[in-house]
Amino acid sequence: MKYTDEQIADIGENIIKALKTVFDPEIPVDIYELGLVYDVQISEDGDVKVVMTLTTPNCPVAESLPQEVKEKVAAVENVKSVDLELTFEPSWNKDMMSEEAKFELGILF
Repeated sequence: MKYTDEQIADIGENIIKALKTVFDPEIPVDIYELGLVYDVQISEDGDVKVVMTLTTPNCPVAESLPQEVKEKVAAVENVKSVDLELTFEPSWNKDMMSEEAKFELGILF
C-alpha cells in the first residue's frame, strides 16, 4: 500500500512523538529536543530511515539508545520497517539543541 503525503506527514508526527519519549540518561531532555536526530525519511511504502548521533562516540548508551529508538519508531502505526543510521558527522554540539532543551538545562538566558 502506498501512503499519501498527508498520511506520511501523520506518520512523521507520530515518529517525532515516539522520539520524544527517548531520553539520554545523562541529560534529562529527550533526544529529539537535544538535536540528536538529524533526519527522518519516510517512504510512501512506510519504510523509515532515521539518521541520528549520540552526544559522544563513547556514550555509555551507544548500544542501547539506538536500539530503543529503532523499537519505538517501529512501534508507530503504519511504519513497515526502520533503518537506523548512526553517524558522528557532523558531531553533536550544544548548538543543535532546541531552545526548549537549552532553557530546561539552564543554557538559555
